[in-house]
Amino acid sequence: IIARSLLMGAGTTIVCILASLPLAFFIARLPTRWKMLALTLLIIPFWTNLLIRTYAWQMLLGPDSFLAGVSAFLGLSEPGRALYPGVPAVYIGMLCAYLPFMALPLYVSLEQIDARLLEAAQDLYASRTKAFLRVTLPLSAPGMVAGTLLCFIPAAGDFINAQLLGTPNQYMIGNVIQAKFLESLDYPS
Repeated sequence: IIARSLLMGAGTTIVCILASLPLAFFIARLPTRWKMLALTLLIIPFWTNLLIRTYAWQMLLGPDSFLAGVSAFLGLSEPGRALYPGVPAVYIGMLCAYLPFMALPLYVSLEQIDARLLEAAQDLYASRTKAFLRVTLPLSAPGMVAGTLLCFIPAAGDFINAQLLGTPNQYMIGNVIQAKFLESLDYPS
């Protein structure tokens, strides 16, 4: 269970990095008047309780849902089969819960990068991809490290998503701790 918790925490962190990097880069390059709106849209999920969001994902990933139909159309799942309970549903719920924890520190790092550095790299015949990999990515490392810590630590101890969107095969260390306290009443003396 500890290994599963660490692996799911690491997997969630990697998925959050992959989703947050383009999102944070996009927000950092927006005109000033649109940045506040984009940041507000990023943190709107925090205005709703995590439990309510997780129950919403149960409905969105159910057998008759639009997302299940899209998944079946793309060949990612069998037709008429729900995406939840299972590993994909847990990862989707955890991505929704922890994406802002990664995106906000990355946004702060990316916003501080001087755009002239990217122009200079391109003037020195670096492609956009090379300029991103050799200039933007290293300069955004402090935000990525902060986001990794903010994302990995709570994701490894998550129990709501694993319990409500997964099966007992996806239970994590948080579920064991919850069971010890709430079901077994096993409190330290």
